[in-house]
Amino acid sequence: MDVQRATRVGRGRCFGTFGELIQGALPPDGRDFLVTIPVARWSYARFAPEPGRPLRVRPSDRTKSRLLVERMLGRYGLDVGGLLTIRSTLPLGKGMASSSADLVASARAVADAFGLALNPAEIEDSLRGIEPSDGVMYDAVVAFCHREVCLLRELGRLPPLTIVGMDEGGTVDTVAFNEVPKAYGEAEIREYEAMLAAADEAVRSGDVRTLGRLATRSAEMNQRLQPKRLLTQAVELSARAGALGVVAAHSGTRLGVLLADTDPDYDAKLAYLTAACGELTDSLNVEYTLA
Repeated sequence: MDVQRATRVGRGRCFGTFGELIQGALPPDGRDFLVTIPVARWSYARFAPEPGRPLRVRPSDRTKSRLLVERMLGRYGLDVGGLLTIRSTLPLGKGMASSSADLVASARAVADAFGLALNPAEIEDSLRGIEPSDGVMYDAVVAFCHREVCLLRELGRLPPLTIVGMDEGGTVDTVAFNEVPKAYGEAEIREYEAMLAAADEAVRSGDVRTLGRLATRSAEMNQRLQPKRLLTQAVELSARAGALGVVAAHSGTRLGVLLADTDPDYDAKLAYLTAACGELTDSLNVEYTLA
């Protein structure tokens, strides 16, 4: 490829998540996995190739995205620098896949600049070794081995859901979190295996009640690892409102109540949950899943 002629500005984007529907481990050896819950928040990347210039990134603290671009340029033999600019609507350190979304958007921007056909598995290869990653390079809901950075399997598309989200404050370093051994017991691992099978069927069939039940159970099982002080109240609010359950950022600070967009009492339930959750936290956000 003649990189001197490859001066097109490339653009890429990637959605984030609201924590995970499920996060745990699978038999036989406790393999870590998660199930994504994509939401309509995005990271955007713009890459302007500049032959003969060094690689720069803005904001300058997006060092992982810079490393990813360096890897890609080297992999494809592109002797060129340039400016990578990232803009994101995803908050950092909250469990919404902000870093993973930055990386995937950056990879797509570089590919767009040079006319490269980049599939999700190739993005995985570029990310692997940089940090544990959510499966946001896939458009569908996926079961993903986040520490290995590889797909377990695609589950399908979520029915439209609303999440009344609360932030408990602070941030969580997901890299450090994933370095800590989780020491799941055999019974827990078997339960996670059954939960994944149930989630697979529920996503494919659009069974929102089962999805809410599974998300709630996973949030409860995660309490010993990254406890949410508002979990009990959130579960109670969900029950009182007739909502689906709660979803947690297992390695973050966010907790939300799930509501089906097709619920006949959607408007009244959303108003109730927004007011009630607002009494528990000063940081409230309403998020919407990607259909």
